[in-house]
Amino acid sequence: MTRDILVRISGLQALDGESHDVEMITTGDYFLKNGKHYVIYDEIMEGFEGNVHNTIKITPEMMDIRKQGIIGTHMVFEQGKRNQTRYATPLGDMVVELTTTRIHLDEQEDSLRVQVDYSLGLNYQHVSDCSIVIDICSRNKARLQL
Repeated sequence: MTRDILVRISGLQALDGESHDVEMITTGDYFLKNGKHYVIYDEIMEGFEGNVHNTIKITPEMMDIRKQGIIGTHMVFEQGKRNQTRYATPLGDMVVELTTTRIHLDEQEDSLRVQVDYSLGLNYQHVSDCSIVIDICSRNKARLQL
């Protein structure tokens, strides 16, 4: 895969029998180091000044997301494990608990896809069951469908 990539992040939250979809597409940088996939991109937060610098580290067993800027957190998704972190926002901090039930990684020559299913807790209470899919592809080979 090339360093210059497109990143598509889509998520699904199920809460009280209803589901909510979220999707974002952006450009970023990719590299492979010591068998780990790294994805780096910046995100603009609507309604706030400044941006969020994201670094995602992916292996078949885990996904690690670091956000720095107007939002700060370090979220770790490991299959079968519960991880807790602080999620700092301009509106205040929250305690986030992630219990990962499944990680699936599909590696191709010019693309990478990771799907993570997890349970989300905020401030020590279960909020929803979630799924996040991150599609990464070389920018020059991208075929986007909205």
